[in-house]
Amino acid sequence: MSDDLDVRIDRIDHDHAGELLTVRRAAFVAEAQLYNDPHIPALTQTLEELEEDLASDDVVTLGAWHGPRLVGSIRVGIEGQKATIGRLAVVPDMQSRGIGTQLLFAVLAYLPDNTTEVWVFTGQNSKHNIELYNKAGYEHQFDDVSGDLTYAYLRKILEAGNIVDDA
Repeated sequence: MSDDLDVRIDRIDHDHAGELLTVRRAAFVAEAQLYNDPHIPALTQTLEELEEDLASDDVVTLGAWHGPRLVGSIRVGIEGQKATIGRLAVVPDMQSRGIGTQLLFAVLAYLPDNTTEVWVFTGQNSKHNIELYNKAGYEHQFDDVSGDLTYAYLRKILEAGNIVDDA
């Protein structure tokens, strides 16, 4: 079911840190179950660590609000001309409604003008996530083993702040 729910997307600030932590934990439980690993970073991050991340100049964190409720988020780390997406999260009762896709595209407007590529990673067995990223124009580049998990890394090339259209 994809009804592209109307949400407001904006930066998340310190005042919403606790709510963001709750959203991420709710969203990442399914990933933890898929990998039989309750210790994935999105579930073990403390409020203090999250607040430090939100305060970083090299991180952009956006939230998706449906009315007053925070229903999704995306985090992007900036390193030179490269941006890396992590922790794309949508609360379980609002998944498959286009919120994740809206966040993926909205975050591009918040990247520095000199950003040339955007990377994202997810568990290799997270087929739904990989499909979402592929539909948004991210192409699989390589897999990397870290501990018991294998991550799939995908990339989108940007040109002068615009998405390169290969079609």
